[in-house]
Amino acid sequence: MERKLDPIPPGEILLEEFLKPLGVSQNQLSRDIDVPASRIAGIIKGERSITADTALRLGKYFETSPEMWLNLQSDYELRKLRSGAWPETEKRIRPLNAA
Repeated sequence: MERKLDPIPPGEILLEEFLKPLGVSQNQLSRDIDVPASRIAGIIKGERSITADTALRLGKYFETSPEMWLNLQSDYELRKLRSGAWPETEKRIRPLNAA
């Protein structure tokens, strides 16, 4: 049986692909994008989602698109659901055109 990898939280990508390589601390990022340090810490720990507001700020700061950050978040959430409760929930859904 093939074991699927756990979805990667967007905060882990923020930390490993952006902050660490660029030598930016979580505190510096929070100051530079004008958000509470607890927001960045929560995202890094996977306890908080990247909102549209945060995506705009991260996009401006790292010169990426805000859509990239929102896509990372939505992809993570969909993967988590699909590997968790969704299979049981899906069985109870009656598609509109199934008649």
